[in-house]
Amino acid sequence: MKIGFIGTGSMGSILIDAFIHSGALLPTDMVISNRTIDKAKQLADKHTGLEVAKSNIEVMLKCDLIFLCVKPKEYKNVIDEIRTISLDSQIIVSITSAVLIEHLEEWLPCKIAKVIPSITNYVRSGATLCMYSERMLEEDVRVIEDLLAYISKPLRVDEAYTRICSDISSCGPAFMAFFLQKFIDAAILKTGISRELATELASEMLYGTGMLLTSGGMDPTTLQQKVSVPGGITAEGLSMMENELDGMFIELVHTTHAKYEEELAKVKSLF
Repeated sequence: MKIGFIGTGSMGSILIDAFIHSGALLPTDMVISNRTIDKAKQLADKHTGLEVAKSNIEVMLKCDLIFLCVKPKEYKNVIDEIRTISLDSQIIVSITSAVLIEHLEEWLPCKIAKVIPSITNYVRSGATLCMYSERMLEEDVRVIEDLLAYISKPLRVDEAYTRICSDISSCGPAFMAFFLQKFIDAAILKTGISRELATELASEMLYGTGMLLTSGGMDPTTLQQKVSVPGGITAEGLSMMENELDGMFIELVHTTHAKYEEELAKVKSLF
């Protein structure tokens, strides 16, 4: 089976790299295209055997499973280009949260899936959110999830929860990295500890925390209870954060959802 990628920007490139590094795919299994062809050629230079197509149409003609890794504003141009040559036997996988399955089904005759990856997939970890149209057969779903399992934990979610699930799995790494950076900056400002040491300590701490919350069998509440001793230093810090951060995460979800609704409206207006 030939796998196509239309769009080799940030997330498209991460998926291609991850599939190759994990052994899920060989470079010769893939055909890629990009609006700026030099970006696609850079990937091909890195992965010998990776085929760069001259157009999106060429990708569609050569591939059975095609990942659409383009920004919402680019969807209309791409769909208009490929819709007349799309086949009902092909599988289109969109990775753009603001483009709904019902829209893709209206625009294309293909089997439709929506997958929301994460930057953590680059190191073969984290979740991948999976949503499927009714056109998808169970064997089609298995093909996609077997592929994604090389680089992530595929999780089927209701499309109605796309935004909040994506907030946690896809935006979450940036949010956690921001929180960690502020922790590091404060440690340096208050104590003079070196940035190198503080960053190494914080990074290893976050990695270990992730292990405890996955293979370690703990949930966030249990972990806090295990570390915190009543009246101790950790308990004092948790109490301070409970007061200072009250309402912040509600506002964060409100902000991301407002931006999502804005993007949904823009996509609808394109068609």
